[in-house]
Amino acid sequence: MREILVGAMLVAAIGSAASAGAAEIDVALVPDGTYVVKVEKVQDTQHAMALMQNGVETMLVTRGSADFSKVKAGDTIKITLIKGKVPVLAVQ
Repeated sequence: MREILVGAMLVAAIGSAASAGAAEIDVALVPDGTYVVKVEKVQDTQHAMALMQNGVETMLVTRGSADFSKVKAGDTIKITLIKGKVPVLAVQ
C-alpha cells in the first residue's frame, strides 16, 4: 500500500513539474533505484542539478565517498538513489 501511495505522489509531482516547464522536484520523491541522468549544473562536490530521462529536473545530493568532482555540465551519469541520496555514480 505504501508503494502505491509513494508512486501516486511521484506521478503527481512529475505531472506538476512537467506542466510547469522546467520545475524542480524534490529528489526524495524519486523512488530508490538506478537512473541515467544528464547533468545540467554542478553546484559543488556534493550537489548537482540533473535532468532525468522523463524530463524532470532535480538536485542530486551525494552521500559517503561519492562526489561530483569529476562531473561537468552536459555529462551523462548513471546514479543509484537510496532515500534521496546518491551513494554511487558513474560517468557514462
